[in-house]
Amino acid sequence: MPINSNNSEEKNRVLPGTLYLVATPIGNLSDLSERAVKVLSGVDFIAAEDTRNSGRLLSFLDIRKPMVSYFEHNKRERGPVICDRLAAGESCALVTDAGTPAISDPGEDLVRLCAEQGIPVTSVPGCCAGITALTLSGLPTGRFTFEGFLSVNRQERREHLESLRGERRTMIFHEAPHKLKTTLDDLSDTFGGERRIALCRELTKLNEEVMRTTISDAIAYYRDNEPRGEYVLVVDGTVKPAGASAFWEGMTVEDHVTHYMEQGLSKGDAIKAAAHDRGVPKNEIYKLFVND
Repeated sequence: MPINSNNSEEKNRVLPGTLYLVATPIGNLSDLSERAVKVLSGVDFIAAEDTRNSGRLLSFLDIRKPMVSYFEHNKRERGPVICDRLAAGESCALVTDAGTPAISDPGEDLVRLCAEQGIPVTSVPGCCAGITALTLSGLPTGRFTFEGFLSVNRQERREHLESLRGERRTMIFHEAPHKLKTTLDDLSDTFGGERRIALCRELTKLNEEVMRTTISDAIAYYRDNEPRGEYVLVVDGTVKPAGASAFWEGMTVEDHVTHYMEQGLSKGDAIKAAAHDRGVPKNEIYKLFVND
C-alpha cells in the first residue's frame, strides 16, 4: 500500500479528550516515529511510568509538556484522575519506560477505565521488545503466546510454567539479568534441557545480542558468563510426536483436572490447563466443579 502523502487524511491530528498510547524506543532513539513526536508535541499532558526517564526523552526532542506519573503502585488513584481530565476535554499521551504501553504494563488498566467511560483511545504504534525478539529468534512465529515476567514467588512461577507444559505455540518471556539463571533452571525443569530457546538482550542497542541455542546450553554458558542487560526469552513450543496420544486421552474430565491439582496447581489453574489440553472454553469444565 502506498504511503498517503495527503496530511489532511493522516491520523496525526491530536484530538481533545483522547488518550494516545505512544510507543517509545527500546534502545535506539532513531526508532521513534515522526507521528509519535507529533503526538507528544501536541497533547495537553503526558502520563509516564517514570517521569524522570521520559523527561530525558522529551528534553532530547525539545518537547516541554506537563507530566504526571502513572505506574503500578499509583494506578488505582491516578487512573481516575487522568480519566477525569480526559473527560473534561484534555488530551493525554501515555508512555512507558520503553516500548509499547499497556503490554505487560499498568497502561492496560487505564485503557480499561477509558473504555468503560467511553473515552476515545488510539495507538501510535512502534517498538515492542517481545515482537522484536520473536522476529529475530529463528523459531516459529505463526502462533505465539506472550507470558511477560514470571512471578518472583516460587509457587506462582511453578504454577505458571506448569500450565505451559503442553503449550505448542512459541512462548515469549521477559526477564531481568539478576533472575536469568534461576529462570533458565525453571524452564529446564518444565520443558527439558533440549528445548530450543533464543535469548535476546539489549535489543536495538549497540551491544544487541541474540543467542539461539538450547536451554541446557544456555544454562552452561551462564555458569561462566554473567547475564547483562534486559532479556527477552523466546522458547519453542512442544511438538506432539506423530501418532502419539495425549496423556489425558481416556481420562474423565474430573481425573484430568485432578491430575493437574496433584502436580501442585490450584483448582482454578488445573481447570484452565485441562481446558487448554482439550481445546474447550474453561467455563465448560468449570461448570462440572461449581458444586464441589
